[in-house]
Amino acid sequence: MARVISIANQKGGVGKTTTAVNVSASMAATRRRVLLIDLDPQGNATTGSGVDKYEVENTCYELLIEDLPANKVIVPITSGKYHLIAGNSDVTAAEIKLMELYARELRLRNALEAVRNDYDYIFIDCPPSLNLLTVNALAASDSVLVPMQCEYYALEGLTALMDTIQKLASVVNPDLKIEGVLRTMYDPRNRLANDVSEQLKRHFGDQMYRTVIPRNVRLAEAPSHRTPAMYYDKSSTGSKAYLALAGEIIRREKKAKAQAKAAAS
Repeated sequence: MARVISIANQKGGVGKTTTAVNVSASMAATRRRVLLIDLDPQGNATTGSGVDKYEVENTCYELLIEDLPANKVIVPITSGKYHLIAGNSDVTAAEIKLMELYARELRLRNALEAVRNDYDYIFIDCPPSLNLLTVNALAASDSVLVPMQCEYYALEGLTALMDTIQKLASVVNPDLKIEGVLRTMYDPRNRLANDVSEQLKRHFGDQMYRTVIPRNVRLAEAPSHRTPAMYYDKSSTGSKAYLALAGEIIRREKKAKAQAKAAAS
């Protein structure tokens, strides 16, 4: 059964969609079966996956509001070699329509039940706000991956996000945990970035990923070519960093399973 990981941060511009697209492609490159869900009405993850968000037949709207089965909504061919449930401006309407529905926080979780066995990983690109779409994502997820820049305002926002995640977890998903905190757009020459990075290490300890995503021109250019960085320039530092992140997520999962097995025996 797939592990469902939301990629969330209420602050925009922290590399959330870049992370969603590139970690999905990197996981798919390790021969894992991967589904990426674009819950952001901007539809940037859809475009970055090589899918025209204006022409796609079905999106998260049909999945959440019209009860179309997940396998009818999934786009099987993307430039990142993973499957996709697309997002576009229709998803904004979905947020409004959700307010009228019964068990509105659980719509995504219930919709994914039918396809969870078809994948190893399901990544959800959340909107840059804590709205009902994000609540749906967190209710459906096993864990949350939090990308953030090493700057003061991002650090301040992270505290609020962690607070919110804990409160939501207690209401809609008691099993939800923090998958990890990912440092993005990192420039080691920047003193503030290094200072914030050290604060994060002290505060989050093992929850911090060792992998750091650098500032990288190729990562920034890849979306305009509608493809993940590893298929735009596989030798770039950004591409290699996301492959390293995929490896780290896999190793962490294996370690957690081994510990659980040892504790049960």
